[in-house]
Amino acid sequence: MAAVAPFGMRPVGTLSGAPWQASVRQYLIPSSDGTAVFVGDMLKTDGGSGAANTIVNGIDCSSMPTGIQGNHATSTVNVVGVVVGFLPDHSNLSTRYRLASTNRIALVCTAPDAVYEIQEDGVGGNLAANAGGGMATLVANTGNTTTGVSKLVIDSDTAITTTQTLPVKVLGLSRKPGARVGTSTTDVATWEVVINSSAWILRPAGLAA
Repeated sequence: MAAVAPFGMRPVGTLSGAPWQASVRQYLIPSSDGTAVFVGDMLKTDGGSGAANTIVNGIDCSSMPTGIQGNHATSTVNVVGVVVGFLPDHSNLSTRYRLASTNRIALVCTAPDAVYEIQEDGVGGNLAANAGGGMATLVANTGNTTTGVSKLVIDSDTAITTTQTLPVKVLGLSRKPGARVGTSTTDVATWEVVINSSAWILRPAGLAA
């Protein structure tokens, strides 16, 4: 499957084999955070919730859980899920992402067993077909401000390892028709992954065999 524009992470199913039902939860990304957030970015909890009488585009965000972008390359923790969309910004309907330092409500896939697709970057080499089963390092590029889509990708020249703190576990190549191993930066593979640093799953200190 030849490369298309990076799209970050997008849910395609669950570990049980059941389809993802497009269920989402609303998270307030607070104006106190200065990092822009795009569709396909990971969102991590900031440990807070909306203050009383916080109104965003007519919606009362009092006590709504809050989160910030979690696209760290090697040590992302407490990830609540992946942003799959935003409620409209009534002051600028053409803005498809969350601008830095603004209040915006994100729609987040929070299922801890969700399976996501993500591209590799192909820089310095491509992942081998047998790369599945280990943990991957990510490259957290700034998203596309026109489309509002994330550019988060797997760092394909960094070895897939058993390092428990890395952000995603690679399951294998995308199972969609035409999927294949990448050959260059312009012909990259799409991989299926699960979040390895979910806020909803308690893990032992080491990687189980």
